[in-house]
Amino acid sequence: MEAGPVGRVVAISTSEKKGTPKTNVPSARLVAEWGIEGDAHAGRWHRQVSLLALESIEKMRQRGVAVRPGAFAENITTEGIDLLERQVGDHLAIGGAVLEITQIGKECHARCAIFYRAGDCVMPREGIFARVIRGGEIRVGDAVTLLPALGGQESVPAGAKQGQQGRTAAAQRQCKE
Repeated sequence: MEAGPVGRVVAISTSEKKGTPKTNVPSARLVAEWGIEGDAHAGRWHRQVSLLALESIEKMRQRGVAVRPGAFAENITTEGIDLLERQVGDHLAIGGAVLEITQIGKECHARCAIFYRAGDCVMPREGIFARVIRGGEIRVGDAVTLLPALGGQESVPAGAKQGQQGRTAAAQRQCKE
């Protein structure tokens, strides 16, 4: 598989505290083995950065929900790359940084405000999570490039690979807990 641009960054979003709306910013610094500098979700764990496709946000807009990039607490909103086709262990280059996908989907512990407005939320099924394996500056408009397999360099934490094709059981069903 050859590397090549397959998408682009349409928004970068950060927040200083968990549980608060993320603010769109024009650029951010990704720190290796940490995440986005200054973001509440950064840390030494497997979900340092979250990504969601603009196409997923559009699904909610079609249901009449006025949402913007960052509304689902994703750090990076992409366009033109099918995030649902990515697998745990895939590597993405964005700007000067390289991310390793560590989880696809997440368990929805509590219904979010979007779920109450629309009866659904795409992040538990269509959001992906990554760790930063090479830090660097990223900007809105940067290409998102799928990198060839890095042969033996995969280091996804134990327990992060869940379910079929790396998807958690919660990501395979709607969040109705």
